[in-house]
Amino acid sequence: MEKTIEEINEKIKAGKAVVVTAEEIIGIAKEKGLKETAKHVDVVTTGTFGTMCSSSVYFNLGHASPRIKLGGGKATLNGVPAYCGFAAVDLMIGANALPDDDPRNRIHPGEFRYGGGHVIEDLVAGKTLHLSAQAYGTDCYPRKSIETDLTIDDLNEVVLFNMRNAYQNYNVATNSTDKTIYTYLGMLKPHYGNACYSSAGQLSPLLNDPYYKTIGIGTRIFLGGGIGYVAWNGTQHNPCVPRNEKGVPTGGAGTLAVIGDLKQMSQQYLRGVSALGYGTSLAVGIGVPIPILNEEILEYTTVTDADISAAVIDYGTNYPANRPAPPVTNVTYAELKSGEITIEGKKVKTSPMSSYVKAKEVAETLKSWINEGKFELSVPSAPLPGAESGIQMKALKERR
Repeated sequence: MEKTIEEINEKIKAGKAVVVTAEEIIGIAKEKGLKETAKHVDVVTTGTFGTMCSSSVYFNLGHASPRIKLGGGKATLNGVPAYCGFAAVDLMIGANALPDDDPRNRIHPGEFRYGGGHVIEDLVAGKTLHLSAQAYGTDCYPRKSIETDLTIDDLNEVVLFNMRNAYQNYNVATNSTDKTIYTYLGMLKPHYGNACYSSAGQLSPLLNDPYYKTIGIGTRIFLGGGIGYVAWNGTQHNPCVPRNEKGVPTGGAGTLAVIGDLKQMSQQYLRGVSALGYGTSLAVGIGVPIPILNEEILEYTTVTDADISAAVIDYGTNYPANRPAPPVTNVTYAELKSGEITIEGKKVKTSPMSSYVKAKEVAETLKSWINEGKFELSVPSAPLPGAESGIQMKALKERR
């Protein structure tokens, strides 16, 4: 039995759509079987919440009197540099941005750093930020400096644009060396003293649609507590990674570039991160609805943590050297979430750098939006690179 997104949207409008989370679908499909479940369930919601370094906000300040041209100049928000390579009063700030005087090359136990991710969190929280900017002045933009306080309500457009989010599987980090090291996946103790990972596993969006059959350019999503869209494939998108029989890649594969109106979003799902010895970033909540168009798509959404294998990489040696060395070992997310894995015969404690509790909250919130008729599904405008035959490819062929 085949369904269409348009048919599912009609059911959403009528309040008759059956929506479950990616965690709930596992038990339902096991009890009812794939055929009956595919008939019964219309949408499966996914979710993830974790540190996503390739995140940013761009915004328009509006013009001062007299006018100032920040393009080619310099600007900071709460002391954190913003990028000024655009037109007069368009700025962009990245989650990893740090103040010029930040002691980024020194590691202090307990050190907290304020950076771009925190500016983004403060902005979405409605806090007052201080803008300091300098320009070279022109005949049409004569002003050369500006100092002012602003909030998100003072800005014309404020857009979250993240060029690489929601990684489809990722490394588990460990450290074989004699010293403690500090990474974006956390502090790693010497001699395989611990292992850190960052994924929602069975709730993760691209692990529930591994071949991008329903997720494509233009897909409407939950983003940072508001509604956003898949704008493009993310940077480092690599769908050619080998996969198991469930379609799960053995390493980092697909990624999403996402975009949305920051004024719709919430501090609850956009949090600044300070990583000891590494820098700053932004934790982002993303949820993607998977329309159950047929049994094949349903089967992908029944993936469990036991089905998802991740590579354990030595961040003390192989990762910084960018060596094509084999992983130390491979483990499942069921093992990771148990709190302990085995590396070279040694029991190693594991810890997540993402929140499964928050990922469940994202999936549940998206589910409630759909049930309340506040969120309808969208047909992708184009497929993501590497997508096999599916709803996007079919739509493309029809338009041609």
